[in-house]
Amino acid sequence: MDQELEGTVKALLQKAGESNAFIRQDVDAALDCMVQHCTPTRSINALLTGGLSHLNAVVRKCMAQHLANLVEKVGAARLLSGAKDLTDRILPAVAKLAQDSSQEARYFGRRMLLSLSSHPEFEKILEKYIPTKDLQTVRDTVFTLKTKGLGEMPQDTQSARGRRSLPGSGTVRASSLNREPLNQTNRWPIKANLFFTNTEYIKQISDLLASKDFRERLKGIDRLVADCQNNPNMVINSIFPVFDAFRARLQESNSKVNLYALESLQKIVHLLKDNLSQVVNILVPAIVDNHLNSKNNAICSAAIGAINALILNIDNILLLQPFCAKAQFLSGKAKVNLIEKVADLVTELYPRKPQMVEQKVLPLLWHLLGTSTHSGTIHGRGGSVRGATANLCQALYAQMGPSLSECAASQPANVHKSLNDILRTLS
Repeated sequence: MDQELEGTVKALLQKAGESNAFIRQDVDAALDCMVQHCTPTRSINALLTGGLSHLNAVVRKCMAQHLANLVEKVGAARLLSGAKDLTDRILPAVAKLAQDSSQEARYFGRRMLLSLSSHPEFEKILEKYIPTKDLQTVRDTVFTLKTKGLGEMPQDTQSARGRRSLPGSGTVRASSLNREPLNQTNRWPIKANLFFTNTEYIKQISDLLASKDFRERLKGIDRLVADCQNNPNMVINSIFPVFDAFRARLQESNSKVNLYALESLQKIVHLLKDNLSQVVNILVPAIVDNHLNSKNNAICSAAIGAINALILNIDNILLLQPFCAKAQFLSGKAKVNLIEKVADLVTELYPRKPQMVEQKVLPLLWHLLGTSTHSGTIHGRGGSVRGATANLCQALYAQMGPSLSECAASQPANVHKSLNDILRTLS
């Protein structure tokens, strides 16, 4: 398939510009499949070739949406590694999309830019790959994203409902007809003070968390926990830079600070709850990478505690994608642990979000079944990867019934056989 990818994607994107909703849905499904199963580098290049400069805004939006999924799947470390035909293509393209004339394409461009900006060498990489004339604009966009957040994805239907026609004057927003004049003299100082306060706060907390003295870093963690309790709005308004700084403590080599950060995160999650939804993709990798396989039992337990805190306090639909992605690429007991967590999420989420669960979890299941060695016995929770895979199969089968096997029919024969073998042992 990789050989024909560019032509196929170009044809699909062309179809995405059609008005027929069913065709657009089929295009999205096909491109989703590409994201899951084709070589990421070729998929990225195919999307960029087929859609980056397309004149149709709907096509650019479709391309940007699937490119964003790929960017999040592959990760900033690999995309910005300097590899030929990867970094030199993706970064300028994302910068261009972040300034696109289409609101929706621009949203996905900025989402990717925010994701890539988590790379520790992002500033240097920007200078290398972005033309000087565009550099300041990109920096300003990243700063705005990190201080104010990405915001909600624009919806055409909502904006259409917010407009109504006036005779002879085209279309205007209905809300603007009833809006009272703003008292600019009262509003601007407040906004400026908030900006100043946030900037100062970010600097203070970042300096503490990045201190060379580990005792100062511990104080920084304590300060963050206290702020989450006593001044949560300050933390929420600065959520990206604050948790970028905190992530470094979750990943640091000093085990004392590392453990303290993981334990403190449980308190933070309990205090901020769904307000952390914007930084789930920052937190999950920082928690699970290395820690769930740690030989330090205290660190491993604290990491599991942090994951459980996320599950208890944040809308679990937001955890499904990062959990599935990490379960696919981790190894050892970390892999087992996350597969078990995904199985639990299936039971909770499938009744209200069946399509979402199938879209995210089935690719993980096919991967697990396809790489199964058939060694060891299928046993219960906390056992082998094969045992965890069996639990995941059981959770999905309990929700999907025979349609699980029907979905597997389109997979390679070994996947279908592995699934049937497991289901027979469960019946």
